[in-house]
Amino acid sequence: MALLPHIAERLLDVIPEMCFVVSTKQVVLYCNDQARRLLALSAESLGTVRFDTLLAPESPRPRLQISSAGPEPPLEVQFMGADGTIIDAVLTVGPPDRNDGDHLYVFARDVSLSKQRELDLLRFSNVVHYTVNPIQITDSQGAMVYVNPAFERASGYSKEELIGKNPNILSSKKYPKEFWRRIWKVISAGNVWQGEVENRRKSGDPLFTQLLISPIIGSDGQVVGYLGSHRDITEQKALEQQLMHSQKMESIGTLAAGIAHEVGNPLASISSIVQVLQRTIQDDFAKDKLGLVESQVHRITKIIRDLVDFSRPSNYQVIPTDIVKNLSDAVEIVKMGKKGKDVTFLTHIRMQIPLLYLVPDQLSQVFINILLNAVDALQGKRGTIVSEVQRDEELVRITIVDDGKGIQPEHLSKIFEPFFTTKRVGEGTGLGLWVSYGIMKSFGGDITVESEWGRGTKFTILLPLNAQEYQRRSA
Repeated sequence: MALLPHIAERLLDVIPEMCFVVSTKQVVLYCNDQARRLLALSAESLGTVRFDTLLAPESPRPRLQISSAGPEPPLEVQFMGADGTIIDAVLTVGPPDRNDGDHLYVFARDVSLSKQRELDLLRFSNVVHYTVNPIQITDSQGAMVYVNPAFERASGYSKEELIGKNPNILSSKKYPKEFWRRIWKVISAGNVWQGEVENRRKSGDPLFTQLLISPIIGSDGQVVGYLGSHRDITEQKALEQQLMHSQKMESIGTLAAGIAHEVGNPLASISSIVQVLQRTIQDDFAKDKLGLVESQVHRITKIIRDLVDFSRPSNYQVIPTDIVKNLSDAVEIVKMGKKGKDVTFLTHIRMQIPLLYLVPDQLSQVFINILLNAVDALQGKRGTIVSEVQRDEELVRITIVDDGKGIQPEHLSKIFEPFFTTKRVGEGTGLGLWVSYGIMKSFGGDITVESEWGRGTKFTILLPLNAQEYQRRSA
């Protein structure tokens, strides 16, 4: 008598799972077409092949028996395929036939594809999670459903603050709505968009990134979400701006040297003529006007001298310099001025500072220029100017902070440019910070500025502890 009715065999042959009838001694008595195809079983082999020989050596071995407690739970095993590949499958053992308890029904569902998908997903998720590039994934409406740790670090937000929010939480507000509409039109059509964008961190600092937005397409061909991959170029942008600024300052220095030469000679002639006229003319009105001319000539001469000082290497002698004393003397000089009488000056020395090989007069000029600007920022009102000196293993850092009117954001990038000033005509030449910048660069140092309009300004002066070695190399 046939083991299975003909109609049952036909039904088993059309299902996608592998089906077996196995004796209590684990001999395969029957298998369907799917099992024969995947495992290369012939009809002649049935009744002679043990079930466990169909499994890969490292696969778990099923018990293939029905106990009084009921069938065994599903077990994941690995078959050895006809072509030598491993087939992952989940075994389910059915109870014996009611009239014949000497064999079992075994069903094996092929899960190789789902296992491979799980492995691919695990690999992808690990790559995305641990990459140094900020990654965000949104749903089809643009709400964030995932951000990796790099995105949290770059943005300053935690994932709890970002999940469910639109990416415009990071917007710098510098792009018109039409810009984002064009991007949305591209990606919602299933296309990739890439470009450079400027966002804002949680702290408000700029975040420049190269952004690639890739649509995630579902099995039905519809967009189900978007993956945004960022490459943080904020530091690169800052370096580019510093390079452009240095190149611009170098060009201006060369131009300044030419201007100083061309203007200096005729200016000397004018000054000589004015002095001769002052000695020979008796008219008081004319003398008064000549005195005015002389004062303006002196003002122009100072500007020319500042230009020359910036545009050519210093001839001043480099000597061991006490930065703390130099700063204290500069504070005392500014404090004695008329504008400084209502200002509170505080100086904090955080640690001992070694002598540095610098030009004391030039360093004093830098301190005085910045302190005078701080006093002017107070606009004649009471205020405080705090100077602080500290150092690490490589740098001495001097900060000068005032609580004055601050600097408008659009002026910050121009603050060290020549002739740039927000003061009224006659109150400043716009060369003080420019010259100070040049002096600090000649020392191998730097000056940076931070300011918030209406809240005050902070200048930071950086000097290398190996200034002597720098001066030696630059000589």
